[in-house]
Amino acid sequence: MATTPPLDGMRIIECSALGPAAITTALGDLGADVIKIEPPAGDYIREMTWPIVEGTSLMHLHLNRGKRSLVLDLRTGAGAAILRELAAGADVVVEAMRPGALARRGVGYDDLLAVNPKLVFCTISGYGMTGPYRDYPSHGVAYDTWAGIVNVAIDAEGFAYIPEHVSIGINAGPLYGALGILAAVLRARTTGQSAYIDLAQSDAAAAMDWYRSETWRSYERPESEVTGNKADGYERRAPGTAGMVEGVRYQVYEAADGRFVLFMASEQAFWKNFCEGVGRTDLFERWPGSKYADHARGNRELQRELRDIFRTKTSLEWLDFGGRVNTPIAPVNTPKTLLEDPQFADRFPLLPRAELGADQLFTPLHFVGEELPHPAKAPTVGQHTADVLRSVLGYDDNQIATARDGGAFGADA
Repeated sequence: MATTPPLDGMRIIECSALGPAAITTALGDLGADVIKIEPPAGDYIREMTWPIVEGTSLMHLHLNRGKRSLVLDLRTGAGAAILRELAAGADVVVEAMRPGALARRGVGYDDLLAVNPKLVFCTISGYGMTGPYRDYPSHGVAYDTWAGIVNVAIDAEGFAYIPEHVSIGINAGPLYGALGILAAVLRARTTGQSAYIDLAQSDAAAAMDWYRSETWRSYERPESEVTGNKADGYERRAPGTAGMVEGVRYQVYEAADGRFVLFMASEQAFWKNFCEGVGRTDLFERWPGSKYADHARGNRELQRELRDIFRTKTSLEWLDFGGRVNTPIAPVNTPKTLLEDPQFADRFPLLPRAELGADQLFTPLHFVGEELPHPAKAPTVGQHTADVLRSVLGYDDNQIATARDGGAFGADA
């Protein structure tokens, strides 16, 4: 049933450009009123990346859905004054651009704190407010290369290139930011204390990939203190998924239909269930493995046996088999085939293109017994300028005209 969204009543003023606007997308999906402040020329995210859907980028349609667009020329006193008015009644102001951009216009954290002592101010940028890289220009892939996430590839002609990979920094940064914003708003509503959050998307990429970097740091200690798993004879493996390359009981296998499945019987109990289920108890008797985390690393003989076994059923049959005999087997999808997966279809009904301009994934959060309202289509430049001034600040036509005459909406408004 439809209910009041969980963040109903939270107002966020967002001054954003390009990808960092994602910091409020999830909050808007949960009901926050996000007012996107744009310069008179608009955020050129509408022309960035691919695909371009009927003249507008998918990135804009996704990241700025559900937001209201208000055009302000913050270089003018009239524009800055309106931002201060909005901040006075807001929970949060987001500076989703290089740190200090708002302060240079007289509407930074200290300026706005004077009109709203419990304001939560969050600045999200590439490298943050401090450090030797703080003033460097950058784009999203930089945060992943900086964090050691991208393995550089070389083509047949010897040229280096960016391989396909999941963009971590531009996605993890906004999620960490949303978490910090919610925590700060809770505290502000309880204690009245303001907050100034400094978030770097590069930091977020490194934090998301903590397991590998922390493993390397642990391996700097002597082997008498830090070893590998008991199942590996305590031999150290390469950090993270690099240590999975030689796995056998935890590995991908091709099924009869040419698709791959991921086999994950690293626990002895799961491995036994599998062997009994396929009628090959001899495999368990010969290679029973350890109780936990035993991937049978490097066991090519067993790997050949499993390769042949997995070729006897289709990928869907293997998924059904894993569920029946209680052994973990998962599909190996691609970003293209994922949308066809029945689990995806059950959990992720797409927001329709008729409403949002393109089919989009909605929030992965499920509030049991509730139905979250769909966000509105991403706005055109300044689409809600007059509406926001009237509904939020109570402006009448004369006040809007005065602001326009003062250059608040740009010289050509």
